[in-house]
Amino acid sequence: MHFFTRLARERAVLVTVDATQGSVPREAGAWMAVFADDVLGTIGGGHLEHQAIAHARSGAVSGEGGATAPGVMRFALGPSLGQCCGGVVHLRFEVVSAGDVPALRERLAPHGSPVALFGGGHVGKALVHLLGTLPFEVSWIDSRDEIFPDEIPANVRCEHSDPVQAAVAGLAPGSRVLIMSFSHAEDLDVVAACLQRQRERHDLPYIGLIGSKSKWAAFRHRLEARGFAADELAQVTCPIGVPGITGKAPEVIAVAVTAQLLLTMPAGKY
Repeated sequence: MHFFTRLARERAVLVTVDATQGSVPREAGAWMAVFADDVLGTIGGGHLEHQAIAHARSGAVSGEGGATAPGVMRFALGPSLGQCCGGVVHLRFEVVSAGDVPALRERLAPHGSPVALFGGGHVGKALVHLLGTLPFEVSWIDSRDEIFPDEIPANVRCEHSDPVQAAVAGLAPGSRVLIMSFSHAEDLDVVAACLQRQRERHDLPYIGLIGSKSKWAAFRHRLEARGFAADELAQVTCPIGVPGITGKAPEVIAVAVTAQLLLTMPAGKY
């Protein structure tokens, strides 16, 4: 993270959303780091962020010039602040430097929800790029070990599995599964493994399969032949992605799928 690299050289004021009430632009835990000539991260933008940056640089937080200020300040998001959210944000201000890096790495590390992505093709790569910016912990799985790029986001772990469906048994509980391997045969085996796990543990809240309605119709027949009932097959989403987005470019598909993935998360999770 660029924040920690820079913090090793110069100190900053860390501004964190400590608590909220009502409608606010960001949730508790959101943060930004205010350096003398730069700002990393965001607490929601607008006049709230502008005033927080000004306060962080005023010297009041660090005590420069003999000034002092409370560690936590209350901001009402009303007309006086030029924002109409109507809620209240409590911001914590603290001076941080190189010695604080180890503790901050642990404290600010995103604790993401698990996602299992089967397939290292063009859409898979686009999805990894996008999911790497979001609070997910991604297991990227393919039967071809050479398919993975050298550089991947910090929240992505690559796993070679042959046969690929063998990886399903070891997925983290609560994983949301995206299936888009290089072959329909592998896709079918992964879907079947997910449904078998659902029978036994029922801990995969989302199983998404890339493809058309005709692909899913063919898969349904084959899965029924393997003994899966209609209520079990109903747990699979195919086609995947937010309805109405018709673009076929990998990046467009990745955005539509990620949006649908976020819609499956509990209210207030992000």
